Amino acid sequence: MSMSDSDSSSHGGEYKNFRQISRDRLLHEMVRSTKTGESKSWKVLIMDKITVKVISCSCKMADITDEGVSLVEDLFRRRQPLPSMDAIYFMQPSRENVVMFLSDMSGRVPLYKKAFIFFSSPVPKELVSLIKNDTSVLPRIGALREMNLEYFAIDSQGFITDNERALEELFGENVENSRHYDVCLNVMASRIATVFASLRELPFVRYRAEKNLDTSTVTTLRDVVPTKLAASIWNCLTKYKTTIPHFPQTETCELLILDRSVDQIAPVIHEWTYDAMCHDLLDMEGNKYVHEVASKAGGDPEKKEVLLEDHDPIWLELRHAHIADASERLHEKMTNFVSKNKAAQIQGSRNGSELSTRDLQKMVQALPQYSEQIDKLSLHVEIAGKINKIIREMDLRELGQLEQDLVFGDAGTKEVINFLRTKQHASPENKLRLLMIYAAVSPEKFEGDKGSKLMQLAKLSPDDMNAVHNMRLLEGSSDAKKNSAGSFSLKFDVNKRKHAARKDRTGEEETWQLSRFYPMIEELVEKLGKGELPKNEYPCMNDPSPTVHGMTQSAPVRNNQVPTAHSMRSRRTATWARPRNSDDGYSSDSILRHTSSDFKRMGQRIFVFIIGGATRSELRVCHKLTTKLKREVILGSSSLDDPPQFITKLKLLSAQELSIDDLRI
Repeated sequence: MSMSDSDSSSHGGEYKNFRQISRDRLLHEMVRSTKTGESKSWKVLIMDKITVKVISCSCKMADITDEGVSLVEDLFRRRQPLPSMDAIYFMQPSRENVVMFLSDMSGRVPLYKKAFIFFSSPVPKELVSLIKNDTSVLPRIGALREMNLEYFAIDSQGFITDNERALEELFGENVENSRHYDVCLNVMASRIATVFASLRELPFVRYRAEKNLDTSTVTTLRDVVPTKLAASIWNCLTKYKTTIPHFPQTETCELLILDRSVDQIAPVIHEWTYDAMCHDLLDMEGNKYVHEVASKAGGDPEKKEVLLEDHDPIWLELRHAHIADASERLHEKMTNFVSKNKAAQIQGSRNGSELSTRDLQKMVQALPQYSEQIDKLSLHVEIAGKINKIIREMDLRELGQLEQDLVFGDAGTKEVINFLRTKQHASPENKLRLLMIYAAVSPEKFEGDKGSKLMQLAKLSPDDMNAVHNMRLLEGSSDAKKNSAGSFSLKFDVNKRKHAARKDRTGEEETWQLSRFYPMIEELVEKLGKGELPKNEYPCMNDPSPTVHGMTQSAPVRNNQVPTAHSMRSRRTATWARPRNSDDGYSSDSILRHTSSDFKRMGQRIFVFIIGGATRSELRVCHKLTTKLKREVILGSSSLDDPPQFITKLKLLSAQELSIDDLRI
């Protein structure tokens, strides 16, 4: 049972978003396809560590059960024999996995009646031969197929390849001598290719080219990471063209491969949307939030785990809204709920003053008939309250203002020093993030002992200083040398516009002060969509024709000049959230209006892959640009990192491995 071309591509049939296609392939093309002949009874699903993560990102346990799976097992755990049941094996095509499968199904008494085998990526011929050579197993195999689905769908428009150590293995200090470099790239390429196998898409593969200032500049392995990944992906796709039924033979979409050097600011700057603040400021594990709820037995509060995911309509509505906008909307929702409930109105009328969000929350929690309806609303009121409390306690508004002023060229060394001297209570992490942003904007200010003095003023630990120093490994070229030439004295502020890291885009859409920042991929994807991405900086692996999608590829844009920042000082106001009436893809109303049904009118997909970890702001931008460009924009990365995670990984770039001597006491 293979998927037809129209099942998942942009051309014909019902248009499904990226995650829906992943789910349908796993449930229908894999699990449901085993319901044939005598094999319509309940089955066991057996997976390895990677494939269990693949399926858990796209499906719920209830989805799998509905398709006739009664038990999910780990391939490498001791399992009870079930000789009357059929088994579905979903696993990576490794020798270790195949040997384990053969031990399950060979001999006189196999663990299961029949086995349906689905490999997550292309299986080597020698492993197929290994299976065929076991004559006792062959009659017991109901199917042997390559699913080519080995990515992790973390969002309706986002996936990761789960290469958590990619930053270290591809950009580390000792990368030239690392045996992990090629292995990491090959695994990443193979998993990215399975995305296009699932969607039946063949992309134009664009990538960030290495930047050499002159012939004397040595190109390092770090410089060519996007080039090597693009070549490896194209090699996989070329094989797919001849091995996968209905795989397109001509290009149907676009893929842009970048690395973390394209934007070193996005991973550490404070993002002010509800989603980003939840993961940045709260102690969350992935999408899991733990909170206390009142015990039904009247005892101590109980801890409850909830997942902030797409199935929660309030989360889906508010996740990309500014935290102030989200807080205000939550208060409105709570007020509306109370206004429609007579019991709450009576209780509220006893107190003539206006009720706070917390009062409203307590009131509705006392109404058992609405407990299910109010649980999610109360949850988000609690979360937003915690975030706003942290913002006040950590004085994040002032820090956020300085961060964005640095990015847009409205602040420099003077303001950084003033902040460090007057805000000594600021947390070490926040001071570190501030200096990392400043180092990304003005790397020459950290040459010699200038950077050391700033970091000493901030009282950074040696470990934190190491993170700032390691940013040089993500330069992507010798841009720092180019920027440092002819710099002015630090005591004159006339040079700060030169160091703007972003062009001011506030003229395009009305924004409030702490919504100014945007990730660089927003600009790059917009240029790609318009056919204006410079070919010399972002060449194409499969060399497209002069016109793509009916648009002529323009000459390279002269964007090597440092953009001039327009001063925002005259526009500063006390307000710091986005206007309620904006419709730029950020606001909750906008997100709810542009549902998946709108995808039917979309153009060809755009994929952007960031090597070394993506951010939640970059994922948000892909949702926004989908609406703006009328093309589904899908973000991929080796991992999805919140600021603390990224900083930890950055510190490891120059970490030395301990020798035996180091471990001796």
